[in-house]
Amino acid sequence: MTVEQMMAIFPARRALVVGDICLDRWCTYDPAEAEPSRETGIPRIAVVSTELTPGAGGTIANNLASLDVGGVSVLGVIGEDGAGWDLKQALKARGISHDLCVSDPGVATFTYTKLINATNGEEDRPRVDFVNKRPMPESAEQRVLRNLRNAAPNFDVILVSDQAETEAGGVVTPAVREVITALATRHQEKVIWVDSRRRPEHFRKVIMKPNEDEATAACKRAFGEVNFEKLWKQIGGPWMVVTHAERGALVVGSRMTWIPPAKAIAKPVDICGAGDSFSAGAAVAYSITGDIEMAARFGNLVASVTIMKKGTGTASPAEVLRALRA
Repeated sequence: MTVEQMMAIFPARRALVVGDICLDRWCTYDPAEAEPSRETGIPRIAVVSTELTPGAGGTIANNLASLDVGGVSVLGVIGEDGAGWDLKQALKARGISHDLCVSDPGVATFTYTKLINATNGEEDRPRVDFVNKRPMPESAEQRVLRNLRNAAPNFDVILVSDQAETEAGGVVTPAVREVITALATRHQEKVIWVDSRRRPEHFRKVIMKPNEDEATAACKRAFGEVNFEKLWKQIGGPWMVVTHAERGALVVGSRMTWIPPAKAIAKPVDICGAGDSFSAGAAVAYSITGDIEMAARFGNLVASVTIMKKGTGTASPAEVLRALRA
């Protein structure tokens, strides 16, 4: 199957992104307006424009929608606050359904605020993150579990975004992981693809996609040594795909295969979100072809487009084909 033939099937696919769906707030500031506060004397950061995009798991959803996947939905927990309203509007603007998301007044919407210098376009100030350090309210967790169980049969691909780096506060709780394991066991025809920053070793029966650092740290926590094959066996899924930035990806499973990058890129514009774009492309490709090596190659191809854009970029089918033929 060619890439063109495969992407022609994307509009018939339905994909669900489960987990930490956040708001990315891109704030452009003007250094020339950094006059001190009259009250405190502290120089201000003068924001002159703002762009709002879905982030974390929302970045995966953005990429799915840009690739023309037919139905893209997200399932997470959104606060009943201004940032939550902004996040829902940003999802809606991209044709991504948030109907399965749970709203809860006890949760602050997971938000990344990024400060971009207007004079050079660089993110050169500390990011301001709004994170949850308390566990998700039990009532919200129960609604997430119910929505996940009920909705899963309606999707071809389920991508799990376990982005929270605090020990508590993330959407992908142990109970959510148990349901994901049950779904992977019961629905082996579905692709369940997981990207977890801090907890890859705790998932079971899924396709795991950590980057090299995340896989290494997971191995050390689980075994005290770096052994990717051992981590794959513990997870017990069909494959594990370890991305290695500009060096490509390592497929770990019944065979181990090195997948080189789609093309050499000496100076990427922005690597933020590259792993998310890889996951979006690779997971949908695998759901169509059943070929993990082809899926990883396609994921690399999608990422080769997105890293040449500022911010958490996406890739359209036309852009992917241009990159393929370049």
